[in-house]
Amino acid sequence: MVTSLQGVTGWGRIQGTPAGAPVTLRLLRSTGSVHQRSTSHVIAYLALTGSLLALGIDIIIPAFDEMRPDLGLDPASNDITLVITAYFLGMAIGQPLWGPIADRFGRAPAMTAGLGLYSLGALASAMSPTLGVMLVARFVWGLGAAAPALLRSAIARDLYTGDQMARVMSIVMAVFMVGPVAAPLLGAALLAVAPWPSVFLVCAVAAVLVLGWTRRFGETLSEQNRRPLKFGPTIAAFRTVVSTRATVVPALALVFNQATFFIFLGSGQPIMDVIFEREELFVWVFSVSGLFLATGFVVSDRLMARFGAARVLEASAMAFVAVALVNLMVVFAADGRPDWWVWAVGVGVMNLVAVPFGPAVFSIALEPMGAQAGTASGVIGLMTMAGGSLLAAVFDARIVDTVSPMAVAYLGYGLISAALVWVGRPGVRA
Repeated sequence: MVTSLQGVTGWGRIQGTPAGAPVTLRLLRSTGSVHQRSTSHVIAYLALTGSLLALGIDIIIPAFDEMRPDLGLDPASNDITLVITAYFLGMAIGQPLWGPIADRFGRAPAMTAGLGLYSLGALASAMSPTLGVMLVARFVWGLGAAAPALLRSAIARDLYTGDQMARVMSIVMAVFMVGPVAAPLLGAALLAVAPWPSVFLVCAVAAVLVLGWTRRFGETLSEQNRRPLKFGPTIAAFRTVVSTRATVVPALALVFNQATFFIFLGSGQPIMDVIFEREELFVWVFSVSGLFLATGFVVSDRLMARFGAARVLEASAMAFVAVALVNLMVVFAADGRPDWWVWAVGVGVMNLVAVPFGPAVFSIALEPMGAQAGTASGVIGLMTMAGGSLLAAVFDARIVDTVSPMAVAYLGYGLISAALVWVGRPGVRA
């Protein structure tokens, strides 16, 4: 069901339409012209804004080897993974800040400001002479990336509800996965003809292009749903979010689930380079895994349409634990150093079965929030990015000459995540 909207820039009131029916939203401008915003338009815009998040990570990973000496690191140093951690921490802190701003001033102004900060962070990263300066620039970059990170869900919540929102977000994530597939290949192509700062400059240009589309896309938060930007009401909104069990418990499950994927993002390249000595294959392994994940989002969309977000979430949690247990036994049997393709397939399958987690959790967690969806998205983003990246960093530092720490983390975090999913079921109390 599509919600009725009455916007500050002239939203025409739209009657609810049956689930599955073609939906078109009309923005009436002062000139009298009509801007058509179809569901496919919404999906394309949200997927592109989401692709900026992946671009800020995936396009730079192939540049790690070139970046290390220029940033004062040893050729095999795993400290380069801090470049990923700093970005995630910036996103984590930024999301609860952008949430209240978006709830007060609207989604479009918040998105515009965030994209501007994103571009500045990318430019500063390209000019960083040391790792310390790079980490500060990446943190700023992450602050800007936090805006599109949380606003994807908030905009979807403005326009859709329940399982329909989950389905839309699944399609958004499927299209979004084009980024992780293409970004490493683009990064490798750029590095073949230009130095590593070029990959950062591409991100700055991409942010400017999305900024232009944002101006055309328009606002989705109705005037009557705006919240005052005051200290008291903001704290009250945060208190409501964190005290709502139906929101917090699924969000905590997502924290541990995402921590496993953050380990793959941060340590995947060093593992292929140092442990397996197959650095030349990493770009292809990473891109193929992104292609499988994109397929997984399409499948999860259909599963949620048939079974609902809650049942799909439970099945995903149980399947992840089962596959992680098998993976741990295989890794231990090989003394922590299985054939590289065995490791790649095992991690790929675990990441694949975890695909429905994000869309399902956001659908379930945001359902009770209503007009506070922006703040709720920010709190969930803070929990997921900060908690997930710090949990991942614990094991990233321990991955030196075997992949055993990674296998242990996948199973351990998977078990905690599954337990939280069970605790969050209706009728179950912790």
